Amino acid sequence: MNASKKKVFAAISGGVDSSTAAAILLEHGYEVTGIFMLTCDASRLAETNAAQAAKTLGIKLHVLDMRGEFQKVLDYFCGEYRQGRTPNPCVVCNRLIKFEKLWKFAKENGAQYFSTGHYVRVRQTADGFGLYESPSEKDQSYALAMIDRKILPHLIFPMGDYTKDQTRQLSRQFGLITAEHKESQEICFIPDDDYIALLEKTAPELVRDGDIIDSSGNVLGTHHGIHRYTIGQRRGLRVAMGRPYYVVRIDAESNKVTLGPKEELMHKKLFANPVNWLTDPPDSPFRAKVKIRYNDKGSPATVHIHSEQIEIEFDTQASAVTPGQLSAVYIEDNSDWRLAGGAWIERWSD
Repeated sequence: MNASKKKVFAAISGGVDSSTAAAILLEHGYEVTGIFMLTCDASRLAETNAAQAAKTLGIKLHVLDMRGEFQKVLDYFCGEYRQGRTPNPCVVCNRLIKFEKLWKFAKENGAQYFSTGHYVRVRQTADGFGLYESPSEKDQSYALAMIDRKILPHLIFPMGDYTKDQTRQLSRQFGLITAEHKESQEICFIPDDDYIALLEKTAPELVRDGDIIDSSGNVLGTHHGIHRYTIGQRRGLRVAMGRPYYVVRIDAESNKVTLGPKEELMHKKLFANPVNWLTDPPDSPFRAKVKIRYNDKGSPATVHIHSEQIEIEFDTQASAVTPGQLSAVYIEDNSDWRLAGGAWIERWSD
């Protein structure tokens, strides 16, 4: 990290990763200012933790009330479930709010750089700046596939080469109370991780009984709303078939959920759009590693570009291709994986 132009705004969420990232920036000589985004009333505890971390580090913390802007993310979240799709609100938040609105505020206040605690790497290349997969088991590059390429020269990710255990050790050395905070698996605006309760309060029209069927159209049971299901789901189906069955299709128009055996989850191709490129778009089909969900390790594939849509053909069948989720495309670069871009999964094909 080069601190020659050293004014940086660091997003501090109240967790161990972002607070440790801010501490590392200070250690490297940057002039650091903290920034916290209030997205919902449930963010108040995180705000307290962020304020404590900023106090420990001796930096100023701006608290931005983004609850109005965040309504766009909530609208998207509910809208995807209405269409029988499974949303990824963190990806949308990163695009619309964290790496757009917070960065805009940082620039307006004199910052040259913007930093977060994401486990991802950024480096300068022959064709500009690129995002690279972190070697950490916590790699979070997938969640950044839809951010604006123009922001890349202004990003610093101090945690890119660290493991989670190393981050906690550093946090203790810096005297941060976040060192002992448990890892949160929740979406920030969903209290107690109960997304069904939030959906049924915000979009009550989703609570509508419908048929659970098999791929031949045989009725297997009744569901109480398609928002309770996602592609690949096995638990909570309340249908006994004598062998494992999974959700293989969700049809919002007919209000039907289709179950099937594992083989009906496997698909050779997917189509996704629109594409957000973080590199210059290739002018011909290219080899890539593709991730189709957050915890996916990635699968080898050939990517074909059709204007604003990409067609991804896997070497071997992929499991649980889920409309609404992101497909993140990586290209190999000197034994590292560079994030070429991403697109929202529309449909699968055999």
